[in-house]
Amino acid sequence: MREFWIIFKQSFLTKAKTKSFFITTLIMVAGIFLFANLPSIIDKVGKMMGSEEDDRVLVVDESGVLFDRLLEQLQQNEQGISLELTEKTQDQLSEKVKSEEIEAFMELSFDAEQTIHASYTTGSLVEQSLPSALQDALQNIQTEVKADQLALSGEQVSELFAPIQFEKHNISETAKSEEELNQARVLVYVLMFVIYFAVIIYSSMIATEVATEKSSRVMEILISSVSPVKHMFAKVLGIGSLGIVQILVYAVSGFLAYTLSSAGEKNELSAFFSLENLEVSTLVYAVIFFLLGYFLYATLAALLGSLVSRTEDVQQMIMPMSLLIVAAFIIAATGLGNPELGYLKIASFIPFFAPLVMFLRVGMLDLPLWEPLLSIGIMVVTIFILGWFGAKVYRGGVLMYGPSRSLKDLKKAIQLGKE
Repeated sequence: MREFWIIFKQSFLTKAKTKSFFITTLIMVAGIFLFANLPSIIDKVGKMMGSEEDDRVLVVDESGVLFDRLLEQLQQNEQGISLELTEKTQDQLSEKVKSEEIEAFMELSFDAEQTIHASYTTGSLVEQSLPSALQDALQNIQTEVKADQLALSGEQVSELFAPIQFEKHNISETAKSEEELNQARVLVYVLMFVIYFAVIIYSSMIATEVATEKSSRVMEILISSVSPVKHMFAKVLGIGSLGIVQILVYAVSGFLAYTLSSAGEKNELSAFFSLENLEVSTLVYAVIFFLLGYFLYATLAALLGSLVSRTEDVQQMIMPMSLLIVAAFIIAATGLGNPELGYLKIASFIPFFAPLVMFLRVGMLDLPLWEPLLSIGIMVVTIFILGWFGAKVYRGGVLMYGPSRSLKDLKKAIQLGKE
């Protein structure tokens, strides 16, 4: 057991002390704080760049009445758009737009049936919020004009445009309220990304570490004093522990960033990531499926890494494993809109898909307890089987050198391990 903990400690500390690990962690923590405070940063940059000024639009009003009504409508809605009445020609205004003296200009008129005609000219139609705001304001004016033509009172107009009463009810035992479902969807989406990237990054790290030791011939010295099986699981647990520590650092940073960004006035970001209705069970399942998913793929990665002699061949060897986790993420992502789809239920019991798909279902639906427990049980059994088979392959694979022939080397590694 002493040899196991020596390799465990070596795997953990070697990676933890590297500059790349420290810099990556620091960049990620900085990115988390940057993202959490992005709205306030954008506002401050906008003020520095002068973009807080109202958008300036010149208006040619051929009707003689629309400009004042439009200006009043925008002021009521606090749109932040600056209108200026002008009598310049279309050619003169076009030149001002080209020289970027003004954002845009608009020509307004009435036809014989008192229908508003508006022509909006700008240098680029990429910006959609400004013309959309003007169009909405003019649509309100058009409604008022038509109401006057039909001699409708304000109350009659309000009745005419009164929204319908549309209520949503569910009688499904596995359904949550709409508010709970939206918040669960956001949380599940974030945690799915965490599980997905963690499994890919740390599994690849294990495979690369094993291949590096083989290429430097260090492996031959190690297995003379410790069994290959102990070596494999020490690697898996050592790098896994490092990954958990790194994720905890990210989680604490994310919590602090979220708290600081939400300490003052509520913004769109804090509302989007609201944790008011967060269920503790969702976080518990996130931890369980993360650990099970990691050990499942990490054991497979150690197995595949033992078959290659050069670090350059690692990515090619673990490509099938990477495709499995990518497929799991795609399947889970398609269920964010409707987690009750039939194929999601089937995929949630397939061990290589379960860490993401079952977590999606258990996070967004009120499932009977037997479903997540069955999925967890299947994953645990799969990990033991994969560990038993992986130990056989690893025992011979670490002694194999020469060019890799992908998965064809499995049989040779098992035979070598028996010898």
